[in-house]
Amino acid sequence: MQPTWLVMLAWASLLVVLASTAVVAVDQFVLGYRQPAKIMEIVWPATALYLGPAAVLTYRKWGRPQSRRWLDRHGKPPRTSRHAPTTIQTYHCATHCTLGVIIATPIIYGIGLEIFGSTLWPEVVGDYLGAVAIGIAFRYSTEEHTGGRRAWAAVRKFLRGDLLTVSVFELALLGWLALMHLRVFHETLRPGSPVFWFIIQVGLIIGFFAAWPPTLLLIRRGVKTELLGTPK
Repeated sequence: MQPTWLVMLAWASLLVVLASTAVVAVDQFVLGYRQPAKIMEIVWPATALYLGPAAVLTYRKWGRPQSRRWLDRHGKPPRTSRHAPTTIQTYHCATHCTLGVIIATPIIYGIGLEIFGSTLWPEVVGDYLGAVAIGIAFRYSTEEHTGGRRAWAAVRKFLRGDLLTVSVFELALLGWLALMHLRVFHETLRPGSPVFWFIIQVGLIIGFFAAWPPTLLLIRRGVKTELLGTPK
């Protein structure tokens, strides 16, 4: 049985990140601070799902000033930290993993898939494949080519610019989940529990920090050159 304090902490954390996600979404879609790179209108709310208020702060500092409404009111965007490109690109790849785990995990548990008598291993496979699929879909949505060329260009750009970051993120996330499942909770975690999603939230934060260095490396080597949503 999960301790009461942990359940209460999980509920509190989930409410904070959901409120943070709502703040970003309302700012973009209701108040009109739309992003020039439309994919970032998914990235910013998805980031708030695990970083909560920290995501709101960076959105207001780096994301909101990129919108046409902000520029019309204030002119040139403010100067930003030199770490902004790396952080935003890590947000971008982290969104693949965040959406992957949110979509794949309920499906895996819902149909009761097991490998070696455990739901953990199908979750590992499903989350990773989900992250890769979403990453390719993101690339596809920004490609200008048509037909098969567009699909191949999206796959090629994902493999070159995103696969390393996504893989490092997923390794950290899934390593954390394996530790929690096998050593701490002994397979008692299920998606119906707030503690389950709290553990995933912590894993996503760990994954973000693990993915930051390879993202910086790819930027410095000129592999990541399309800095979507990065302040000028």
